[in-house]
Amino acid sequence: MKEVIGQVERWRRAGRRVAIARVVGLDGSGPRDPGATMAVNEDGEVAGSVSGGCVEGAVVTEALAALEARAGARRCTFGYSDDEAFAVGLTCGGTIHLLIDPELPAFYDELRGALQGDEPVAVATVIELDEGAAGPSGTGLQLGASLLVRADGAASGTLGSPTLDEVVRRDAAGALQSGLSSTRHYGPHGEARQREVGVFVEVFARQPHLVIFGAVDFTAALARLGKVLGYRVTVCDARPVFATTARFPMADEVVVDRPERYLARVGAELGARDAVCVLTHDPKFDVPAIVAAVGTEVGYLGAMGSRRTHADRVERLEQAGLSPAELGRVMAPIGLDIGARTPEETAVAICAEIIARRTGRAAPSLRDGRGPIHAPAVLPGAGAAVGA
Repeated sequence: MKEVIGQVERWRRAGRRVAIARVVGLDGSGPRDPGATMAVNEDGEVAGSVSGGCVEGAVVTEALAALEARAGARRCTFGYSDDEAFAVGLTCGGTIHLLIDPELPAFYDELRGALQGDEPVAVATVIELDEGAAGPSGTGLQLGASLLVRADGAASGTLGSPTLDEVVRRDAAGALQSGLSSTRHYGPHGEARQREVGVFVEVFARQPHLVIFGAVDFTAALARLGKVLGYRVTVCDARPVFATTARFPMADEVVVDRPERYLARVGAELGARDAVCVLTHDPKFDVPAIVAAVGTEVGYLGAMGSRRTHADRVERLEQAGLSPAELGRVMAPIGLDIGARTPEETAVAICAEIIARRTGRAAPSLRDGRGPIHAPAVLPGAGAAVGA
């Protein structure tokens, strides 16, 4: 939704009606995760994507039909075995479930303001509904009914049942803490361990924060790649001659301060989706930075330097009082072991390691290897190292 909300607003101002199609379920392999969104206006113009191109044409047809029918939200499924889905290219072997709604929620303006202000919110939407769960004459629970939940638990909208609203509001507030979207099942009045009502709780977490300590040559490349990956990037260095916006125009903020003082101000805000990268190479700065960072809940903490540099740094960190468990949080030497040499390649190695740690995937980190970080390069097809 964050990707399309600007275009949706332009269409609304032009007086065009808009349907929103969202991926709300995925079985097996699929091109986009739940939450992927496509907006379609009444003239057939499109913003966003739900399948990376596989079933987009069919989804546009369904969205236009929903706009014409004005009959509320509808659920569509495309799978590898479906003739229509196969014809339009869904060949990844999975099944995607979509909810297409021809009406924007009553709290749309509130949602738009939250997303544009990077305020964390969750939207809970009824995506599955047994026949017995809906009320008579269209009252009660309805497919597409939705509830907006803020981090403080305040809510707007309704799923059609006050008791269900209250239960889902609490669950959505918990989902905001974890940052994970999911589908949950309830009874029509919020009863646990029942499955009459399926609710997709979509979490719009705040933008993750990448904090880079050290205004060095590698910092600019890492800051640029961090922005590409959607991070809010901060560059911090105590040396004002180096920490300037002219050197790091891609950063959201450039802070002239010591790392421990900066983390004393913002450390409580760092969480599992955030990252701290210490690139200073100077024990006067990197030891205080690491000591301060391990006192936060930051999800990734990496430090640049050779194996010898880090061995010396570990001694200083132990003298500073860090425990073996705290030292184990430090990814150093920083980055995946992909043979990176240039600042740009090193930035790729660092960001890849951040992603691997966040997703729990196994990847060859430099920290876990032995020998030189920069091994001699080998030409493709050659049997010996260059310069050997």
